[in-house]
Amino acid sequence: MPAAETGFRGGCVPPGMDLVTELSPLVAAEAAAEAPGTGMDAADLEQAVWLRLLEQHPADPVHWVRTAVRAEARRARRLRRQERPYGSAPAADPDPGPELAAITAERRRILHAAIGRTPGNCPRLLAALLSPEDPTYREIAGELDISQGSLGPMRSRCLGCLRRMLAAEVAAPELGGKER
Repeated sequence: MPAAETGFRGGCVPPGMDLVTELSPLVAAEAAAEAPGTGMDAADLEQAVWLRLLEQHPADPVHWVRTAVRAEARRARRLRRQERPYGSAPAADPDPGPELAAITAERRRILHAAIGRTPGNCPRLLAALLSPEDPTYREIAGELDISQGSLGPMRSRCLGCLRRMLAAEVAAPELGGKER
Protein backbone atom coordinates (compact mmCIF):
# COMPACT_ATOMS: atom_id res chain seq x y z
CA MET A 1 0.00 0.00 0.00
CA PRO A 2 1.61 3.29 -1.02
CA ALA A 3 2.36 5.84 1.71
CA ALA A 4 -0.18 8.25 0.22
CA GLU A 5 -2.95 5.67 0.73
CA THR A 6 -2.06 5.00 4.37
CA GLY A 7 -2.64 8.59 5.44
CA PHE A 8 0.74 8.78 7.19
CA ARG A 9 2.81 11.93 6.89
CA GLY A 10 6.50 12.30 6.41
CA GLY A 11 7.12 9.52 3.91
CA CYS A 12 8.41 7.12 6.62
CA VAL A 13 6.04 4.39 5.51
CA PRO A 14 7.75 2.63 2.60
CA PRO A 15 5.70 1.98 -0.52
CA GLY A 16 4.09 -1.44 -0.40
CA MET A 17 4.23 -1.64 3.42
CA ASP A 18 1.15 -3.24 4.90
CA LEU A 19 1.04 -1.41 8.21
CA VAL A 20 -0.93 -4.05 10.09
CA THR A 21 1.26 -6.93 8.88
CA GLU A 22 4.46 -5.04 9.58
CA LEU A 23 3.53 -3.66 13.00
CA SER A 24 1.44 -6.52 14.45
CA PRO A 25 4.41 -8.48 15.87
CA LEU A 26 5.89 -5.32 17.41
CA VAL A 27 2.58 -4.15 18.91
CA ALA A 28 1.87 -7.64 20.28
CA ALA A 29 5.35 -8.00 21.80
CA GLU A 30 5.35 -4.53 23.35
CA ALA A 31 1.84 -4.99 24.74
CA ALA A 32 2.71 -8.42 26.17
CA ALA A 33 5.79 -6.94 27.85
CA GLU A 34 3.93 -3.99 29.40
CA ALA A 35 0.57 -5.58 30.28
CA PRO A 36 1.51 -7.55 33.43
CA GLY A 37 2.10 -4.44 35.52
CA THR A 38 -1.02 -2.64 34.35
CA GLY A 39 -3.82 -4.95 35.42
CA MET A 40 -4.93 -4.81 31.81
CA ASP A 41 -5.07 -7.72 29.38
CA ALA A 42 -2.34 -7.57 26.71
CA ALA A 43 -4.98 -7.81 23.97
CA ASP A 44 -6.84 -4.81 25.40
CA LEU A 45 -3.59 -2.84 25.58
CA GLU A 46 -2.80 -3.86 22.01
CA GLN A 47 -6.22 -2.76 20.78
CA ALA A 48 -5.90 0.61 22.56
CA VAL A 49 -2.59 1.19 20.74
CA TRP A 50 -4.11 0.30 17.35
CA LEU A 51 -6.93 2.74 18.01
CA ARG A 52 -4.48 5.52 18.91
CA LEU A 53 -2.43 4.69 15.80
CA LEU A 54 -5.48 5.13 13.58
CA GLU A 55 -6.41 8.38 15.34
CA GLN A 56 -2.97 10.00 15.26
CA HIS A 57 -1.31 8.91 11.99
CA PRO A 58 2.30 9.24 13.22
CA ALA A 59 5.10 10.00 10.78
CA ASP A 60 7.27 7.16 12.11
CA PRO A 61 4.85 4.42 13.19
CA VAL A 62 7.55 1.95 14.29
CA HIS A 63 9.07 4.35 16.82
CA TRP A 64 5.64 5.64 17.76
CA VAL A 65 4.37 2.13 18.68
CA ARG A 66 6.96 1.69 21.42
CA THR A 67 6.14 5.08 22.90
CA ALA A 68 2.38 4.58 22.60
CA VAL A 69 2.38 1.17 24.31
CA ARG A 70 4.30 2.59 27.25
CA ALA A 71 1.99 5.61 27.42
CA GLU A 72 -1.11 3.37 27.39
CA ALA A 73 0.44 1.16 30.08
CA ARG A 74 1.16 4.22 32.27
CA ARG A 75 -2.41 5.41 31.78
CA ALA A 76 -3.78 1.97 32.76
CA ARG A 77 -1.57 1.87 35.88
CA ARG A 78 -2.71 5.37 36.85
CA LEU A 79 -6.36 4.42 36.44
CA ARG A 80 -5.87 1.23 38.40
CA ARG A 81 -4.33 3.16 41.32
CA GLN A 82 -7.20 5.65 41.29
CA GLU A 83 -10.02 3.11 41.18
CA ARG A 84 -11.38 1.91 44.48
CA PRO A 85 -13.88 -0.86 45.09
CA TYR A 86 -17.35 0.33 45.94
CA GLY A 87 -17.51 -0.94 49.50
CA SER A 88 -20.28 1.14 51.02
CA ALA A 89 -23.18 -0.75 49.42
CA PRO A 90 -25.45 -2.22 52.08
CA ALA A 91 -25.48 -5.97 52.49
CA ALA A 92 -28.42 -7.77 50.98
CA ASP A 93 -31.26 -7.64 53.46
CA PRO A 94 -34.37 -9.73 52.88
CA ASP A 95 -36.51 -6.84 54.19
CA PRO A 96 -34.58 -3.65 53.37
CA GLY A 97 -37.29 -1.32 54.59
CA PRO A 98 -38.80 1.60 52.71
CA GLU A 99 -35.84 3.97 53.12
CA LEU A 100 -33.28 1.58 51.68
CA ALA A 101 -35.69 0.50 48.94
CA ALA A 102 -36.19 4.17 47.97
CA ILE A 103 -32.44 4.86 47.96
CA THR A 104 -31.75 1.75 45.88
CA ALA A 105 -34.49 2.64 43.39
CA GLU A 106 -33.14 6.21 43.11
CA ARG A 107 -29.59 4.96 42.50
CA ARG A 108 -30.87 2.56 39.85
CA ARG A 109 -32.87 5.36 38.18
CA ILE A 110 -29.84 7.69 38.14
CA LEU A 111 -27.62 4.94 36.75
CA HIS A 112 -30.05 4.02 33.96
CA ALA A 113 -30.61 7.69 33.09
CA ALA A 114 -26.84 8.20 32.82
CA ILE A 115 -26.49 5.04 30.72
CA GLY A 116 -29.07 6.45 28.31
CA ARG A 117 -26.92 9.56 27.80
CA THR A 118 -23.72 7.70 26.94
CA PRO A 119 -22.54 7.90 23.30
CA GLY A 120 -22.65 5.36 20.49
CA ASN A 121 -23.32 1.72 21.34
CA CYS A 122 -22.62 2.32 25.04
CA PRO A 123 -26.29 2.41 26.12
CA ARG A 124 -26.96 -0.97 24.50
CA LEU A 125 -23.72 -2.50 25.81
CA LEU A 126 -24.17 -1.26 29.37
CA ALA A 127 -27.83 -2.32 29.41
CA ALA A 128 -26.76 -5.79 28.26
CA LEU A 129 -24.09 -5.96 30.97
CA LEU A 130 -26.68 -5.00 33.62
CA SER A 131 -29.28 -7.41 32.25
CA PRO A 132 -30.71 -9.84 34.82
CA GLU A 133 -30.31 -12.61 32.20
CA ASP A 134 -26.49 -12.19 32.54
CA PRO A 135 -25.64 -12.75 28.85
CA THR A 136 -22.19 -13.96 27.80
CA TYR A 137 -19.76 -11.80 25.82
CA ARG A 138 -20.57 -13.90 22.76
CA GLU A 139 -24.29 -13.19 23.15
CA ILE A 140 -23.70 -9.47 23.72
CA ALA A 141 -21.38 -9.27 20.69
CA GLY A 142 -24.01 -10.98 18.56
CA GLU A 143 -26.72 -8.62 19.79
CA LEU A 144 -24.58 -5.54 19.11
CA ASP A 145 -23.22 -6.98 15.84
CA ILE A 146 -19.58 -6.38 16.81
CA SER A 147 -16.63 -8.69 17.33
CA GLN A 148 -16.28 -10.36 20.70
CA GLY A 149 -12.72 -9.05 20.98
CA SER A 150 -13.98 -5.47 20.78
CA LEU A 151 -16.22 -5.83 23.82
CA GLY A 152 -13.50 -5.49 26.48
CA PRO A 153 -12.07 -2.19 25.20
CA MET A 154 -15.55 -0.92 24.36
CA ARG A 155 -16.75 -1.82 27.84
CA SER A 156 -13.77 0.01 29.35
CA ARG A 157 -14.47 3.13 27.29
CA CYS A 158 -18.18 3.05 28.11
CA LEU A 159 -17.61 2.51 31.82
CA GLY A 160 -15.03 5.32 31.83
CA CYS A 161 -17.52 7.63 30.14
CA LEU A 162 -20.25 6.61 32.59
CA ARG A 163 -17.88 7.06 35.54
CA ARG A 164 -16.99 10.60 34.39
CA MET A 165 -20.65 11.47 33.85
CA LEU A 166 -21.70 10.25 37.29
CA ALA A 167 -18.70 11.88 39.00
CA ALA A 168 -19.64 15.22 37.42
CA GLU A 169 -23.21 14.89 38.71
CA VAL A 170 -22.22 14.09 42.29
CA ALA A 171 -20.74 17.01 44.18
CA ALA A 172 -17.57 15.80 45.85
CA PRO A 173 -16.85 17.30 49.26
CA GLU A 174 -13.97 19.74 49.43
CA LEU A 175 -11.14 19.44 51.91
CA GLY A 176 -12.41 19.89 55.43
CA GLY A 177 -15.74 18.21 54.63
CA LYS A 178 -17.40 21.22 53.02
CA GLU A 179 -19.84 20.57 50.22
CA ARG A 180 -19.39 22.46 46.99
